[in-house]
Amino acid sequence: MKLQKRFNRRVGDKEYSKWVVVLPDNEVNRLGWREGIELEANSTRRGTLELKSRTAKIEA
Repeated sequence: MKLQKRFNRRVGDKEYSKWVVVLPDNEVNRLGWREGIELEANSTRRGTLELKSRTAKIEA
């Protein structure tokens, strides 16, 4: 997995970025996730981030 920062836009002197987490294909397939599902993120006291699917599986 990899965390990437992407430039989004500039408004005046301020720059805005988006952060992207790149997940391996095999993990996404194992979880049954598809492009477009909504994910919920929760941070733990141990400093980890948990991702959960917020939507039912999307019909292809």
